[in-house]
Amino acid sequence: MGTLHTEPARGRPDLVAAPVADALAQWPADAPVDVDAVVVAAIDAELADTAAFCDAYQVGLDESANCVVVAGKREGVVRYAACVVLATTRADVNGVARRALDVRKASFAPMADAVESTGMEYGGITPIGLPPEWPILVDARVVAAPYVIIGSGVRHSKIALPGPALAALPGARVVEGLAKSV
Repeated sequence: MGTLHTEPARGRPDLVAAPVADALAQWPADAPVDVDAVVVAAIDAELADTAAFCDAYQVGLDESANCVVVAGKREGVVRYAACVVLATTRADVNGVARRALDVRKASFAPMADAVESTGMEYGGITPIGLPPEWPILVDARVVAAPYVIIGSGVRHSKIALPGPALAALPGARVVEGLAKSV
């Protein structure tokens, strides 16, 4: 995990967005990954974007995951989903994600909508604590990673957790081919 100093995330609600803290507090005792395996590290908020973060904290892009919010309309109703992919890849928004949402066209959700809907900061959105009706599409490569580092809901920290923990989140689906290598 590079040069990050981590500690259990559930004990540091000051380092995560409120919905993330709530989700960690409600983490099921019988979950396949113990909540204490979800750790958080304070970072410089100016270095929250993936490339700058990885460079500054000596984290490999293959250890870093991104959570992007996508949206599409069906019968006049906007449908949202979160796509979780490794930083070495890009989400196939208009292919795999669009089909998963069952919409004609999908795109990245507007920043204001993503922030308002999640209660998280733009650039820090994480799959932990998302609205329960949203599907969380997790690329199979993320789940196969022993640990990944992802946003914490705020820009001044990052969460690290076992890749399989993301597949166990409520509403999560492991999707083969969700991401394409860049």
